[in-house]
Amino acid sequence: MTVQDLYEMVDRIAPFTSQAEGDNSGLLVGSSVQEVTAVLFALDVTEQVISEAVSLGAQLIVTHHPLMFTPVHTLTDAEYESRLIRRLTRENISLIAAHTNLDQAPGGINDVLAECCGLTETGGEGFFRCGLLPQPRTAKEYADDLKKRLCTEVRLMGPEDAVIRKVGLCSGGGSSEWSSAAGAECDAFVSGEIKHHIGLALADSGIVGLECGHFATEEPGIRALASALQKILDQVECNVRIYVSEKSAYSFPR
Repeated sequence: MTVQDLYEMVDRIAPFTSQAEGDNSGLLVGSSVQEVTAVLFALDVTEQVISEAVSLGAQLIVTHHPLMFTPVHTLTDAEYESRLIRRLTRENISLIAAHTNLDQAPGGINDVLAECCGLTETGGEGFFRCGLLPQPRTAKEYADDLKKRLCTEVRLMGPEDAVIRKVGLCSGGGSSEWSSAAGAECDAFVSGEIKHHIGLALADSGIVGLECGHFATEEPGIRALASALQKILDQVECNVRIYVSEKSAYSFPR
């Protein structure tokens, strides 16, 4: 099994041609013909994730967030991303990123987040999803529920006693999708990061904001991608080992 074989499997799940303009999804570091016996999935590539890949004997890392989202002009130890690229090359580890293509894909980041948020009758397109709670909840009750469901801290923007039935969402830094929630007549909007001015706009529209953290709203989706790839590998009876990183984006070096 080669990097190219695995790239094509990820492409079947979340086509790279669907990525947003200016994104940098795809094979970013390494060789398409490299043989792979183990893959490590992570939300981000960090020094800690690379060390984890080395310890697991993984030749490929698949992340959600790409490197080189903005141009990298030098490959020295002076810059964070340059150090990562240099180390990936030194360790002979390839890197594939599935970013905005996975955000939008069926069963991708935002579909998984909607499921994690307990929504039913889920719909939406592009990056936006919305759905219904099984029964109405107060904003405080739903914020407490999300805290448990996503294993995160939740910042509630709005009155605690507001009644929530219909919820819109966009993972990560997708708070610009709040207008889609307004158009869908949602009672609440969930995102990883909600900027101050968007919080004000939500309040003006009578929509409760629920900020749940970038990592917490996207990491379940990378686990789902790993599971989807494992199913494809099982169908072709391939023994490539699949791992999901246990390192958060904020793990400190040890």
